Amino acid sequence: MPTKPAESTAAAAGPGVPEPATRQERKQRTRRALLDAALELLADRGFGSLSLREVTKLAGIVPTAFYRHFTSMEELGITLVDESMRSLRAMMRAARSEPAASSDAIRASVTTLHEHVRAQEDHFRFLTRERYGGSGAVQRAIGTELRLFGSELAVDLARFEGFRAWSTEDLHMMADLIVTAMLATVLELIESRPRDDETDRRIMRTAENRLRLLMLGVPHWRSRR
Repeated sequence: MPTKPAESTAAAAGPGVPEPATRQERKQRTRRALLDAALELLADRGFGSLSLREVTKLAGIVPTAFYRHFTSMEELGITLVDESMRSLRAMMRAARSEPAASSDAIRASVTTLHEHVRAQEDHFRFLTRERYGGSGAVQRAIGTELRLFGSELAVDLARFEGFRAWSTEDLHMMADLIVTAMLATVLELIESRPRDDETDRRIMRTAENRLRLLMLGVPHWRSRR
């Protein structure tokens, strides 16, 4: 009498039971746990005060296992910077993709920034604290990401009618002013009290007006050649 083929472990365990995670999946989960643990610990302190043992303890792994995922605490911090800025750049790029006018681009950008900050407050609290009060490789990484953000914005600005005659240097200058204004908005959202919808609307109105004020000078600016 022929025998039935052996069933897989997942099938034998019954429907709805996930298959055991692969080694790579377990590694990614542990790496994610380390990043999340660091962010949780950074809620009310600077990155420089964070220790490897604290992070691994909260993540539920032994300290020596940390080095399977990061070469140092600085690398972990730089990874957090990259995570925070990469998704923001993508969202802001989408908000500016096909604006009908500069005012539409301003509103879309401010709305996107607000949504992103509120969805990832831990990341932005970390970024603003380390940008203004940090030191070392993590602070330098934030500076590099902001310069990249500004460079992408300068390219986008050149598509608008009022900016087409501007020099590259002036476009970058305007982009830097916009990035500085946006950082101010991020800080206001993070530190807002009371934390309610009306406060957020006030901050967003101020952010839009701040950017519109910058734009008022655009028709009158003449680049120095």
